Parts: sequence; structure tokens; C-alpha cells
Amino acid sequence: MGEGNAGFEPDCRHCGRLAAFLDEIRERHPGYHCRPVAPFGSNPHRLLIVGLAPGLHGANRTGRPFTGDHAGILLYRTLHAHGFASAPVSRSADDQLTLVDCRITNAVKCLPPANKPLPAEVASCNRFLATELLAVPARGVVVALGAIAHGAVLRAVGLKLSQSRFSHGAEHELPRQLLLLDSYHCSRYNTQTRRLTAPMFDRIFARARHLLAA
Repeated sequence: MGEGNAGFEPDCRHCGRLAAFLDEIRERHPGYHCRPVAPFGSNPHRLLIVGLAPGLHGANRTGRPFTGDHAGILLYRTLHAHGFASAPVSRSADDQLTLVDCRITNAVKCLPPANKPLPAEVASCNRFLATELLAVPARGVVVALGAIAHGAVLRAVGLKLSQSRFSHGAEHELPRQLLLLDSYHCSRYNTQTRRLTAPMFDRIFARARHLLAA
């Protein structure tokens, strides 16, 4: 699942609300992962994708980010199209899919009620993201899927939200010569309402590929 996850705590229960919610979900779905979800992908990697949090029937079920629910459909298809994934579909944590020069994580590692983590929970989990960002080499690219992920990345590198506002397609310089690309989250709501279309999402990763090739 998550190779080389320095600093990751698979049994973390620091956030009481999230820990209690996972216990509740585990009772209803005893076969689900129902634990913090580790990052997934290659090491080393020059592209880090940061989502919001595991989905109830997606990563919280399978134990792999963006796997098993609607949000991952467009993501893995797009990653494959740009050479970042070995296959266009991520079905399970043991399906042999691999990422190439790419890693996927979440701003919050545990499933939150209603898919909405509290600000304190995002802040508590930020230490893990800070460690993950240190593994991205200079001139690497970070793609933030949504405003919460964008804010978590800024916090993790010591920048204020007011310094770099979220906007789909926006680019922001980060410390250590990293570049942050913003994208709307590939959620079912965003894709079905066409706030985010496949061509819009494709352009984000085409840009990431271009920057990494420069």
C-alpha cells in the first residue's frame, strides 16, 4: 500500500471525533479498513497529489487513497494517460497497480463524518503532510485537490493562506523550489455538476508533466 511512509502512524487515534467515527463504521462494516490511510505510490517521486480525506466506501474500505469509489475514477484514468500510473483503474490495494514518479496522500488520513474534517483535525494531521512534502525533491510538483488540501499544503510548508489563494489551475511557488498546482477535487459532485470536467483535469496533469520535464 504505502511504501516508505516515514512518520506515518497506522494506529493514530489523536483526533477523538474521527477515532470514534471509525469505531462506529467498523461495527457496521467489519471488513473495511477503518484506520488511517497511508500514502500510496513510488519512492522516489517528483509528483505528490494531496486529496482531502478517505471516502467512506473508497479508501476507508480498501486502504488505498482514491480506490473503490467515484472520486478515483477520473484521477487514476488521468494519471495513466500521462504516464504516472501503470493502469487506468485502481480496484483494490492488492491489484498490482503501481504509480510512476508519483505519490498520493490526503490532508486528513482518517474518514471524517460527512466528508468534512474540522479545522483542528486538518491541523492535527498536518505533521504527516509536512513530512511527506519533505520527500519531494527540488523542482517537484504538488497537486492540491480542493481548497482544504491547498490550505493544508501551505500550512505544512509554513505559508499563510492569504499568500496564495486557491483557484483551479493556479500555480504557487513553495519553499525548496516546489510548485503547487491547484485543481478542483475529482469528487462525484464536482464531476457530475461539471464544475470539474475531464479536459479541465487533464490539463492539470499535462501541466504537471510539462513542469517535471523542464
